Amino acid sequence: MKGIYCLLIKVLKTKEILIGRLGKIKFEKGKYIYVGSAQKNLGKRIERHFKKEKKKYWHIDYLLKDKDVKIEKAILFPFKRKNQECKLAKQISKKGKAIENFGSSDCKCKSHLIKI
Repeated sequence: MKGIYCLLIKVLKTKEILIGRLGKIKFEKGKYIYVGSAQKNLGKRIERHFKKEKKKYWHIDYLLKDKDVKIEKAILFPFKRKNQECKLAKQISKKGKAIENFGSSDCKCKSHLIKI
C-alpha cells in the first residue's frame, strides 16, 4: 500500500547530530513531526524507521540512529497521490519550526521535519 506518514519524534536532550550531507544540525530537546512517504509498502517503511541498526539512506535515518532520539508514534495515511506529503508538511510547518532542508531534497519544500 502506498501512502504518507507522520512520525512523532522525541529528542531527549539538546545536541548536534550529523545528518548526512546536511552536516551537523543542532536539535533542541523536544518533540518533532517528520512527514514522509512510501511509494510501495507503507508498513515496511514504518518498520524500518523503528529499527536502530540499518543502512542510512535518508536524513531521517541519521536522526533516528541517535540514542537520544525516539519515535513515540507513527500515523499512516494511505494515499495514492504523491503531492499529499508536501501539502501535509507545509500545513504542519505553519504550527512549528521547520528544520531547513531536512527530508526535502527531492521536492521544493522548506522541510519535512518540524519542531512542535
